[in-house]
Amino acid sequence: MAASDTKTSSDAPKGKVSKSGYVQPATRKSLIERLERWDDRASWDEFYRTYATFVFRVACKAGLNEMEANDVVQETFIRVAKNLKAGKFDKNKGSFKAWLMNQCRWRIIDQFRGRSKDLAASQPMRNADGERRTDVIENFADPKADHLERIWTREWSSNLTELALRAVKAKVSPLQYQIFYSYVVKEWGVEKVKEELEVTATQVYLAKHRVSRVMRKEVERLESQEL
Repeated sequence: MAASDTKTSSDAPKGKVSKSGYVQPATRKSLIERLERWDDRASWDEFYRTYATFVFRVACKAGLNEMEANDVVQETFIRVAKNLKAGKFDKNKGSFKAWLMNQCRWRIIDQFRGRSKDLAASQPMRNADGERRTDVIENFADPKADHLERIWTREWSSNLTELALRAVKAKVSPLQYQIFYSYVVKEWGVEKVKEELEVTATQVYLAKHRVSRVMRKEVERLESQEL
């Protein structure tokens, strides 16, 4: 199950439907709590969609290649499932964010160790002068905790923004969202937005103001629901 294979299943939880018809996704907090029901395949599918790409990006930025990062995703979620089932996550002892980071970090370290073993097996252990060769092998150092934590924090914030954008897209008009996404996320200039979307400068600034307000509220909502 590779990170690139994630897709929305037809039996995904529908969440709450507002008067406007917007389907509000389950919160991450309630989603994690629902994972205690082991026959709830839809909750696991949603959980995977929410975090798989995020874990994949962290693994890549920690220095792994795509194949290794996909292995990290698979092994991380297998371990998460086993540990949640065994009741090894206790929110009173720390956040889910920190607990998931540790699960991921151990899997990343496993990949670096595997890489080092493969290199050691493929290269002679001594050079022409009979000295032990350790320089290349030791270049594959395990990611330091503080370095990985910085990557994790950045990607966690990015993932939260993506979740917020997904929700915002369903709450505003398609044109306003397209203007906002082009102007704010893609960082197009006003003139390019006007030309590409055939809108006025007033529409650009108005969409930025209105959608930004909805976006801030959505980010605050997601942050308040973190375990």
